[in-house]
Amino acid sequence: MAYKVFIDGKEGTTGLKIAERFAGRTDVELLEIPDEWRKDTQIRKHYINESDYTFLCLPDNAAREAVSLVTNPDVKIIDASTAHRTESGWTYGFPELSREYRDAIAQSKRTAVPGCYASGFNSIVYPLVKVGILAPYHPVICHAVSGYSGGGKKLIAEYEAGHREEKYDSTRHYSMGKTHKHIKEMMYISGLSYPPTFCPIVGDFYAGMVVTVPLPLRTIAKKATATDMWEILSANYEGQRFVKVMPFGGEGLEEENVMFSNTLAGTNMLELFVYGNDDYALISARLDNLGKGASGAAVQCMNIMMGIDESTELE
Repeated sequence: MAYKVFIDGKEGTTGLKIAERFAGRTDVELLEIPDEWRKDTQIRKHYINESDYTFLCLPDNAAREAVSLVTNPDVKIIDASTAHRTESGWTYGFPELSREYRDAIAQSKRTAVPGCYASGFNSIVYPLVKVGILAPYHPVICHAVSGYSGGGKKLIAEYEAGHREEKYDSTRHYSMGKTHKHIKEMMYISGLSYPPTFCPIVGDFYAGMVVTVPLPLRTIAKKATATDMWEILSANYEGQRFVKVMPFGGEGLEEENVMFSNTLAGTNMLELFVYGNDDYALISARLDNLGKGASGAAVQCMNIMMGIDESTELE
């Protein structure tokens, strides 16, 4: 039996990547909507309710509209937008965070795929808040750099233009003076009571990202060293297929004390690195913003919801 799968918003970056991951699967039948009908609400409604699984790769309002079109109680929705990540009745699609998250995904009919920056951030902060190393009121700072593909087709076109503006040769700091759309889930999932100070940056490379949280040890709620934090993260992610805590101090990097942001591009992996001494800890999550930060995570969630090996077509 092949599961019927519909991707609403297949023409976007995430939708295309999800479709690519089904190319070699015989257990999935992709329902293909003709281009001239893909914005027709009634036609989309038909395809959604005909499917076993529908992926929403849409702007937030369009994703909410798509959910309102569901009349078939057996349809399972996996939403890659921001719309439902903190909404009641939706499961947050990050199975490695805890057994509770994994079990909830397996039983869910409504799963929200985490944001790319939020995946890196929550992989670091969630376990530390959970054990009391960080208090919910801790003034967390987060620096992150991502490939330009995270900005969608328009930004990709700007970076890849034949005669692009010189400004694209440098890093691009954005969301200056306003709240980034991932902040809400970063707080909600990690357990923080206040928003982190978040500094997102786009670099001149296509895919990949590094999310870093610096922690002066004099500010944390419970006395701990950088090594203690490495041990907590190692215990939290022990045995996970797609989240790996690297040896303490940066062993495993391409060059000593140097981290490249695009190393995991094209994979569904997330690597965690912990550095530090008696004064501070520096914790970084490295992942692909289009993989574990988007399409890979979406397909992984579907595999878990199907009850099959979570790594199917992801390795």
